[in-house]
Amino acid sequence: MTRAFVALPLPEDIRSELVLLQAALPLPRQVSPENLHLTLAFLGDVPDLLLEEVHHGLEALAVPGFELRLRGLGLFGGRRPHNLHAQVVPEPALTHLQAKVAQAVRRAGVKLDSRRFVPHVTLARFAPESADLSRLEPAVAGAGLFATAPFMVDRFLLMRSILRQPEAVYDELAEYRLNPPRASAAAH
Repeated sequence: MTRAFVALPLPEDIRSELVLLQAALPLPRQVSPENLHLTLAFLGDVPDLLLEEVHHGLEALAVPGFELRLRGLGLFGGRRPHNLHAQVVPEPALTHLQAKVAQAVRRAGVKLDSRRFVPHVTLARFAPESADLSRLEPAVAGAGLFATAPFMVDRFLLMRSILRQPEAVYDELAEYRLNPPRASAAAH
């Protein structure tokens, strides 16, 4: 069994911007720079033979690359937040890629969570009771002007997650290249 997920890696300059942002916020448990990514599909614990089927399905995808931007911050968990993340500027090409990935994963036989896809890059995870909301909420609001320059998405990854303390370790299992962007997408 392998705990796996499909993700978009972030360019080094974007990760550097996120690390600077993390340093400016009162975060109890930051995600380490090497673990910053955008999850397309969380597979959970998957038998290795099934993971091989997932790999073949992902390999067969033919999706064009696209540009993406991060802008603003958000909290998951409502009145008891447990996750601080950078938000993603809506991008139809990202939604299309995620739908294709989810379809390939389901076709291989993996049951995915039915929650709506909300693209984000997790910056910190914390127990709701450990979050100092009196400091965190104003800091998040103040960092709301955070925005990255557009960056090119030209690949996605199949990743393994090894649960460790204080943070999981992620290993790349496979890389999948996206097709060159369509001419109309490149003109933006």
